[in-house]
Order: sequence, then C-alpha cells, then structure tokens
Amino acid sequence: MIFDIEALIDHALAAKALSYSPYSKFKVAAAILLKNGKYIMGANIENKSYSLTVCAERCALFKLVSEGYTKDDVVAMCVTANTDSPVSPCGACREVMDELLNPDTPIILTNNKRERMIVKNSDLLPLSFKLEN
Repeated sequence: MIFDIEALIDHALAAKALSYSPYSKFKVAAAILLKNGKYIMGANIENKSYSLTVCAERCALFKLVSEGYTKDDVVAMCVTANTDSPVSPCGACREVMDELLNPDTPIILTNNKRERMIVKNSDLLPLSFKLEN
C-alpha cells in the first residue's frame, strides 16, 4: 500500500513532545498509520522505578488494541528518537510488534534529521516464537 512517509514521520516527531522522560532525557515516539487515515501516537513514559517505564512503541501499540483496532487495520509504523542514526526498537518492543503487527508491516526507523531506514516488521525479530509453535 502506498502511503505518505513524510506525514507518518511528522506525526512521530510531534509525539516526542508527549514523552515523559525526566530521568533519561531520551525522548522516543512512535506513530501508527491506520487504513482509515487515523494516526495513533505513543511516547515513552518513564517512572522512578525504571522497570515500570513503557517504551513509545508499546504505548502506541497498546493504544491501537485498546481503541479496538487490529494488526489488519495498520498501514505502517514509525519510530523516532534523538539519535545520531535511525533508532531501533528494544527487544521488548520487537516482541510486542511481532505479536500486534503483521509480518509485512513497514516499520520506518528515523531520527530528528529525518534519516530513515525502512524494514518489514518480520525483519526486526527473525525466528520469533509464534502462537502456532
């Protein structure tokens, strides 16, 4: 499916303003484009008990599900951070992305300079455990 990558990156960059990251100062954001044209955005939310922190990718994906959408409603996802090169999701986020997005979902990894790497969701977690396993 053809989609406006620049608009998806714009939404992800805008979501960084919603980051609550007083401890790390590392602002991360994600935006998910749905087939109906809606964007679901997420930002990292830190906590003084660091294990309770939620990454931007999981924030956006949990919103996707809690708003009644499924992986089949998703066109693409973008993740951005204040990094020198396009940011890559952590292992926990890759696991959730593997479960809640289709394998061929385009994932745009970017940074403030709008440099980008585009991968398929399945490329992020090769040989992942599947429900059918």
